[in-house]
Amino acid sequence: MARVALVTGGTRGIGASISKALKAAGYKVAANYGGNDEAANKFKADTGIPVYKWDVSSFEACEAGIKKVEAELGPIEVLVNNAGITRDAMLHRMKPEQWKQVIDTNLGSLFNMCRPVIEGMRARKFGRIVNISSINGQKGQMGQTNYSAAKAGDIGFTKALAQESAKAGITVNAITPGYINTEMVQAVPKDVLEKNILPQIPIGRLGEPEEIARCVVFLASDDAGLITGSTISANGGQYFA
Repeated sequence: MARVALVTGGTRGIGASISKALKAAGYKVAANYGGNDEAANKFKADTGIPVYKWDVSSFEACEAGIKKVEAELGPIEVLVNNAGITRDAMLHRMKPEQWKQVIDTNLGSLFNMCRPVIEGMRARKFGRIVNISSINGQKGQMGQTNYSAAKAGDIGFTKALAQESAKAGITVNAITPGYINTEMVQAVPKDVLEKNILPQIPIGRLGEPEEIARCVVFLASDDAGLITGSTISANGGQYFA
């Protein structure tokens, strides 16, 4: 029987590539999304992957959403925490809501999503949790104290939960993408991209969402059973952790 995989932020960008790659690898995939109904419906029509709308910054919403997914598809055995937002500002200009929104969505969601599934994974003696962090959680980034703090927190969460879960047959790992060719990066002016960003990347190009998805598919597989508490830096050599 195909394992059930749930991907948060799974209908756009990196998340959409992860959802599609997991489906191609034989998983029954559920793609969560937060607000863009048009994009989610198009994704569902194009891929046949069911979509589920809820706010990952709310524990109650995650609990209810996960119950619905499991009722319709079966127990969640693979969880990919990919959902994230940015609210960039220099700290001396950052508003409290900009801090809170990013921390609650990018870091708080890991608790909100893992807590409702972890007991079932422990009971079944199997689970795969993959947390999508960021290069900026490793090296920091000007104008992103909120985002960098949250993404660094994702890595700490990953390492701690990996230690708690290893004897229960659950692996927990993180991936830290660098600059990936998504809508957000495509919105950067071409001259800024060519003069300021690409020269920082030793391989000389942006990453592709499918390359992050392939990392996820491997970590979700039985072949990755030895790997837990690890961070895969997928950034083209821009930063070595």
